[in-house]
Amino acid sequence: MTTSMTQIWADLWETRTDTPYPGLTTHAYLWTAPGHNALFYCPASDADFATLDALGGVDDHYLSHQDEAGPMLARVAERFGSRLHAPAAESATIGRHYPIDVPLSTRHLDDRGVEVIPTPGHTPGSTCYLVEGAQGRYLFTGDTMFVAGDYRWATFVIPGVGDATAMTESLHLLASLEPDVVISSAFGARAVTVLDEPTWPACVDEALRSIPVTR
Repeated sequence: MTTSMTQIWADLWETRTDTPYPGLTTHAYLWTAPGHNALFYCPASDADFATLDALGGVDDHYLSHQDEAGPMLARVAERFGSRLHAPAAESATIGRHYPIDVPLSTRHLDDRGVEVIPTPGHTPGSTCYLVEGAQGRYLFTGDTMFVAGDYRWATFVIPGVGDATAMTESLHLLASLEPDVVISSAFGARAVTVLDEPTWPACVDEALRSIPVTR
């Protein structure tokens, strides 16, 4: 199959690089789990729709936060008939583009095998997702945690929108997890990081140091 998408693992595919606006680079990811396909984050165009179709389409679409919302939400739903899972706290913003089918507000394991982990801080409703993939545990961190252009782990609290205290608590929560692969939405040096087990707490500590000090 000729495709512009990249196969990361047997069950994980990355869309082409999108640049929604200058200085921001993103991907979306298709997890082809047994019996269903889940799309994490949102592509900026329909350029990969034919490949997504060839891979079995999209049953469920998961957003990590409101910054991923845009006209493509409706395009994805209309093309694939997918359900939109997104933070309830950001339903007003996200709903301007497409109504949320499955609003998320608490930590739980859903009926698709996706662990929903609210991690406010970047935005009030920022949410991470953890799944058991073919190559181990995949942690989708959205913009809550990412590798910056200098190859350091970082986070970003949006001024006037996010909250540094909430972000600190969220990163401590992420440190308690044991991911094998970490996949961010926006990224600098790279979007996908394969971890050696002992390194994850140190990655989180590095991101914690990027939180601005508030007085």
